[in-house]
Amino acid sequence: MLDDADRHLLRLLQADPTLAAPDLAARAGLTPGRVARRLDRLRAEGIVQGQEAVIGWRALGFEVAVSLRITLDKTQPRAFDEFLAAARGVPEVIEIQTFLGRVDVRLSLVARDLRHYQEIYRDRILTLPHLADIEALMTVATVKSDEALPL
Repeated sequence: MLDDADRHLLRLLQADPTLAAPDLAARAGLTPGRVARRLDRLRAEGIVQGQEAVIGWRALGFEVAVSLRITLDKTQPRAFDEFLAAARGVPEVIEIQTFLGRVDVRLSLVARDLRHYQEIYRDRILTLPHLADIEALMTVATVKSDEALPL
């Protein structure tokens, strides 16, 4: 599926996703045309899924990060769908994950401070449909946050 040149391109992109195609080609030892064709194929195959800006939410005044582990009342046939649709509408929720097991959903959210978190929790989270149980875990430190793959 991937050859050495593909893996090299992916390592270069992970290290610096802002590289322009000519710079990427020069570092990879390939022609710009070959790099463009390889990148097009990697995108078409879903291996490269785009580039995005990572915004430092702390720099914008969001000092509190909380992970909410949620168990849903699954006696309702559309509990997951209705919950997820409503949770997507909470602006401070920055990540939603679903699980198999006792915990059904994990929401990651940010708030400016504890008072703001309390407002979000009371006014937006507790009003989400089909809640059965919530456990809140406040983030003290992020030790590792890296989506780079060992290529």
